[in-house]
Amino acid sequence: MQVRIYLMLLFSCLSNIVSAQNDSIWQQKPALNISAFLDVFYVYDFNQPQGTERQAFLFNHNRHNEFNLNLGIVKVGLEHTKYRANLALQTGTYANDNYSEEPGLLKNIFEANVGLSLNRKNNLWLDAGVFASHIGFESAISADNWTLTRSMLAENSPYFLSGAKLTYHPGSKWEFAGLIVNGWQRIQRLQGNSLPSFGTQINFSPTEKVTFNWSTFIGTDDPDTTRRMRYFNNFYGQFQLTEKFGIITGFDIGTQQRIQGSSVYDLWLSPVIIGRYTINKNWNTAIRAEYYHDESGIINPTNTPNGFKTSGLSLNFDYSPTTNIVCRLEGRWLNSKDKVFETKNTLSENNFIIAASIAIRFSETIAH
Repeated sequence: MQVRIYLMLLFSCLSNIVSAQNDSIWQQKPALNISAFLDVFYVYDFNQPQGTERQAFLFNHNRHNEFNLNLGIVKVGLEHTKYRANLALQTGTYANDNYSEEPGLLKNIFEANVGLSLNRKNNLWLDAGVFASHIGFESAISADNWTLTRSMLAENSPYFLSGAKLTYHPGSKWEFAGLIVNGWQRIQRLQGNSLPSFGTQINFSPTEKVTFNWSTFIGTDDPDTTRRMRYFNNFYGQFQLTEKFGIITGFDIGTQQRIQGSSVYDLWLSPVIIGRYTINKNWNTAIRAEYYHDESGIINPTNTPNGFKTSGLSLNFDYSPTTNIVCRLEGRWLNSKDKVFETKNTLSENNFIIAASIAIRFSETIAH
């Protein structure tokens, strides 16, 4: 009931704001942007797992000893002073793996949203639909990330959300957002769950070389009959220390009720640090150290004595002959306290891979 009242008040205010603004601005034609992205990859997993899918807790570049498409996107976007809209369709192993809970054609929706400016300054926006998650510094588009493979922190928090988001930019340094969504990385709400989930974001960039971010999620990923509340925080900082060297540090921490109505909560956490060095205009290298602690198996159930307690190191080299193409090579080693990694015949505490990728993007804006 409170959510319905909130939405009624919001749309009442929206109607008043829109009607008070200059009609001539709304009559201006929007700019049309057409873009595409392709990420083709090959991974050799030295554990040689039985199937082609390597590890259950990974969703990007998660195939062994085969060439494949991780992600292919075609996107159409509209940009107007007072409104915006995006529709992006996807295919690839990422879509198959990370959207496995979504029915039918919903698996092919990467982005589908409409946004509306709520004030004259155009620094208060309401967006609704399917959109990228406000959590974390890594996205599903590999070319935007410092490393080829995603960190365990990113792989095990939402890449996308479905709902409504209110964003406010009071100035160039601050950004605030509040969200009401269908659940923990869900387009369609979980059957039997009547409770919406909520999120917040605070982003502060005191200079062009420094960014701090705090994002939250409050909700559940269970039906009403077994509802366990989940509370999650994501923190990260990005620092360009010199012209050539930068660091990203991130930390996730979450808790979830052990059973419905319980005052006992289980905890998971994950720190990560990535350093990137720009060798020249065509070459970059990055090194990553990370850890994931999920003893109770909230996010990654293992049915082992110590749960999912895994550390990792990776090193990658990137070559970009042009700004829209990146060729990447990465070595990654993961080590867990228990035997959680698939091999040809059994399970192992260790996992080492060599991954390679060629990604290309295209974008063209048609202004009226």
